[in-house]
Amino acid sequence: MNVRWEEHGWERLAPGVGRRRLPGWDATAGLVAGADAALLYDTGSTVREGAELRVQARSLLGGRRVTHIALSHPHFDHVLGTSAFAGVEVYGAVGAAELLAGGGAALYEDAVREGAGAAEAAEAVDLLVPPRHAVSGQLTLDLGGGRRVLLANAGPGHTGHDLAVLVPGSPDVVFCGDLVEESGEPQAGPDAIPGRWPAALDRLLSLGGPDAVYVPGHGAVVDAAFVRAQRDALASRFGVS
Repeated sequence: MNVRWEEHGWERLAPGVGRRRLPGWDATAGLVAGADAALLYDTGSTVREGAELRVQARSLLGGRRVTHIALSHPHFDHVLGTSAFAGVEVYGAVGAAELLAGGGAALYEDAVREGAGAAEAAEAVDLLVPPRHAVSGQLTLDLGGGRRVLLANAGPGHTGHDLAVLVPGSPDVVFCGDLVEESGEPQAGPDAIPGRWPAALDRLLSLGGPDAVYVPGHGAVVDAAFVRAQRDALASRFGVS
């Protein structure tokens, strides 16, 4: 794509691959462009934010639309914008769809507790779109023009339903979701599985290798050394090897 990502408020990571740090919770949204299709990784915290991402993505894609969405995990600041994308194929880790379909009240409460507007949170929950495609293990999507992306059920860790995306290229890019956080200490809420989190980061490192760009769910892009150090810190914090 002959486009300057920065002019649209995005950060270019590799040819045809970028991310935006969303306001409020500093959550990542990622975009991967192929010749025939495009994948968005996470959709923001409200329908309004999702609509903004839709418009920005269309500009970055030269007028084409997002065709696939991968949801990193079922927390409000990563999934509540999905309904802004009509007719899109939505992917999540196995079990995420059932949790989201039955967890609207919890999503609303989490969003409002964290500072989202009550009306916007209620609208987003009412229109919530759970994943239609469950990823157990790994799944490759062909976006055309030689662009393939690998969806990997890398958890559990931050939640029981953590989905990462590997974009092979120069460099390889790994979208990590909240399995990795740079802007603060990784958050372990009541749905975290701490004892298995370090192993999830081992899987991310195996996916991307030593030279990949790793994109946290919150914060600046990091390298493999950062992910490895965070893995060791989590193992120490939770008393696992």
